[in-house]
Amino acid sequence: MSRMDELLAIMARLRDPEHGCPWDTLQSFSTIAPYTIEEAYEVADAIDRENWNDLREELGDLLLQVVFHARMAEEQGSFVFDDVVAAICDKMLRRHPHVFGDEERRNAEEQTKRWEAQKRQEKGIADDASVLAGISHGMPEWQRAVKLQKRAASVGFEWPDARPILDKLQEEIEEVRVELDRPGQNHADRQARLLDEIGDVLFVAVNLARTSGVDVSAALRHANRKFEDRFRWMELQANARGSALSEQTLESQERLWSEAKRALSDR
Repeated sequence: MSRMDELLAIMARLRDPEHGCPWDTLQSFSTIAPYTIEEAYEVADAIDRENWNDLREELGDLLLQVVFHARMAEEQGSFVFDDVVAAICDKMLRRHPHVFGDEERRNAEEQTKRWEAQKRQEKGIADDASVLAGISHGMPEWQRAVKLQKRAASVGFEWPDARPILDKLQEEIEEVRVELDRPGQNHADRQARLLDEIGDVLFVAVNLARTSGVDVSAALRHANRKFEDRFRWMELQANARGSALSEQTLESQERLWSEAKRALSDR
């Protein structure tokens, strides 16, 4: 038995109605899907940290998600794990005729365009003339924003560089400020307008990162990690000085935050 066969057998046993794990047997595609997304982000985080031991483990966790979904599909008679492997093998061969066939090799930009065109054709949306055709609604919205912007840029709808986007970002932020300061509005209308305006801020921020050559996900992970490090430092310092952070005034917390920024400036 190969280790892959062993993993498939382990999952089959975990899902066994009589002898399996009570938690695993209760799961469905919809309950497992959030874990699948989470594990993909764990892979990205390990790569971002360049921790190859963690990456090995996280890739295993992500592989388990594929096996889990395939097992549930087999139980309902939809497909089996080998069908998943066969499908991706066929796709890679089909979409790389310049490698596995006799088509002329293209540069990376040309190959990306060909890939997208072939994907639209395979998904039955080749008749959709929009350059935005085929962009999935199933991905995280920040990622979909990047794809929308890249597609638009492919036909020249693109800022010349990142600097004008800063002006646009400031414009959108001011529009949020106007909504926050608008008097005499009911709560539902206010929230609807804020959703619209803050959405514009986020979309422009994604565009700023993309145009600057910054990976949006990596930037946000870095910001999250930086915030967590600083906040934990604040908690430790507050406790060391005799009171919990929750007992501090906002002014005291802001002073601790400034200290944390100086103390952890190399992170």
